[in-house]
Amino acid sequence: MSSLPLALRDSRTMLRRNLLHARRYPSLTLNLLLTPVMLLLLFVYVFGGAMSAGITGAGADRSQYIAYLVPGLLLMTIGSTTIGTAVSVSMDMTEGIIARFRTLAIHRGSVLIGHVVGGVLQCVTSVLLVGAVAVAIGFRSTDATALEWLAALGLLTLFALALTWIAVGMGLSSPNAEAASNNAMPLIFLPLISSAFVPVDAMPGWFQPIAQYQPFTPAIETLRGLLLGTSIGHNGWLTLAWCLALTTLGYRWSTTLFDREPR
Repeated sequence: MSSLPLALRDSRTMLRRNLLHARRYPSLTLNLLLTPVMLLLLFVYVFGGAMSAGITGAGADRSQYIAYLVPGLLLMTIGSTTIGTAVSVSMDMTEGIIARFRTLAIHRGSVLIGHVVGGVLQCVTSVLLVGAVAVAIGFRSTDATALEWLAALGLLTLFALALTWIAVGMGLSSPNAEAASNNAMPLIFLPLISSAFVPVDAMPGWFQPIAQYQPFTPAIETLRGLLLGTSIGHNGWLTLAWCLALTTLGYRWSTTLFDREPR
């Protein structure tokens, strides 16, 4: 069998293994998924009145803040879900299954590809679930066309791919699952210091460049532009640049670590 069909076959097998593993041990995925859902409900029903007044003016409808909040929460959902990928990779590396895979006649890269594709599928599923909750509590995007919705889904998938490769690298570099979970915490922390909850202009002047040019803020503003019709400006190009850079960095980092001798 030639190299490409072999790689596709083995990658499909590894993907099936990772999805079955996620189904049999759903507690980790559920815990990670509940974080953005609880934040969504918290900021809408507890802080929503005050936050909407601060952002859109006194007497503003809470639905305006829901519209502002949801794009950021969708990106945060991706960040939190990829932590599960880091933990899963670390468990494989420390529990001996990777050493077993190395002795089998399988395509070497299929192990990582299975984790990455499985992680991206979990991210997209999580985004759809959080999006459904957002629609249920009042989020609407009446001005977005079908093409803009498709572009938004493409952006979310591309961002999920980039963060998943970074998470795989974190999992490979961690000595155990607990360390992998801790090392991946920036993927949840970065959205908190982005424009997800408040505009960058409302932050202290010295901090605004940090919030403006980190990966999440351009992606959030691009998603808002696609779904809500706000100005995208240069954020679309910045988002693509960040996704390309993070995917390349994560891929090179992960493959370099994986090709080393087993620890």
